[in-house]
Amino acid sequence: MKRALAVILTLALVAWFVAEGQWSALGELIQNTPISALAIAAAGFALSYALRALRVWDEFRHDAAGRFGTCLRIVLIHNAMVNIVPFRGGEAAFPILLGRNFGTPLGRAVASLVWFRLQDAFVVMALALAVWPGLPVWLRAGGILAVVATAFVLPRWARRTHAWHEGGRWQARFGKLRNAFAESTRHARFGWLWTIANWSVKLAAQAWLLSVLLGASALIGAAGALGAELAAILPVQGVAGFGTYEAGAAAALLPNGIDFETGLQVALALHLFVIACSSIAGALAWLAGLSMQSAPKQGIDRQ
Repeated sequence: MKRALAVILTLALVAWFVAEGQWSALGELIQNTPISALAIAAAGFALSYALRALRVWDEFRHDAAGRFGTCLRIVLIHNAMVNIVPFRGGEAAFPILLGRNFGTPLGRAVASLVWFRLQDAFVVMALALAVWPGLPVWLRAGGILAVVATAFVLPRWARRTHAWHEGGRWQARFGKLRNAFAESTRHARFGWLWTIANWSVKLAAQAWLLSVLLGASALIGAAGALGAELAAILPVQGVAGFGTYEAGAAAALLPNGIDFETGLQVALALHLFVIACSSIAGALAWLAGLSMQSAPKQGIDRQ
C-alpha cells in the first residue's frame, strides 16, 4: 500500500507539470539561474558530504584506521543510492559498503545507520521548531525540550542491562539489534557535532539556492528547505522522494506569500539539482574505488 501511494504521489506531480505546461517554465527557471549560485550551492553540498564522512570516520575510526577517503566514498555512494533507488532501497548500500571495506558486522552497520537517521531527524525537528514562524513560544520551547530529551534518553535506554536474549526468537533478535544500537551510540565521540554541522551546511545551501530561484530572502528559502527535509520523515515517500519533497517545500513556503504552484516549481528545480550533485559525486566515488582496485592488480601483473 505504501509503495502504491508513493507511485501515485510521484505520478501526480508529473501529471500536474505536464497538464499545466510547467516544463517550459521549469526549464526557463533553471536556465536563468546564475552559475555562481549553482556553484555556491554545490560547494555547500560538497562540504556537507565531507561532514557526513567525518561522522562515519568518527564512529568507525578503529576499523577505518585513518582511511578517511574510504569513508567519503561510502558516504557518497550511499547518498547517491538513497536519492536514486526507489522506496529507500538505497539505504542498503551503507551496511554493504561498511562490510566490504571494514568487515563491519551487518547488525552493527544497520544499527549505526538507524542511529544516524535518528540523529538526522532529531536535528531537523529541533531546527524546524526553533525557526518555524508563528509558533507560540511555549510550543517552540516545549517541542525542542522534548526532542532533546528523547535524543538524550534513547541511547541510555539502549545501554541498560536487559535480558532480551533470554526471550523468544524475535525478542532475542531485537536484543541483538538493541546491543548493536548501544554500540553505535557509544563509539561516536563527536556524532552530534558532525550531525549539527552537516545539517546546518546542507540546509544553508538549499536555502541559498531556493532564495535565488524565488528572488526572495534567505529566511524564506530556509523555510522551503526545512519543509522539504521534514517531508522526508513522513512514512510515505514519493519515488526517489519526488512528490513529497516538492509538496513539503511548497507547503512551508505558503505562509511566506509564495503560492503553491510557484513553490512546487522551485522545489522541483532544487530537487533535480540535489539529485544531480549526489549522482555525480556518487559516480566519481565509484570510479575512484574501481581505479584503486585495479591499481594493485596492475602492479601484480607487472611483477
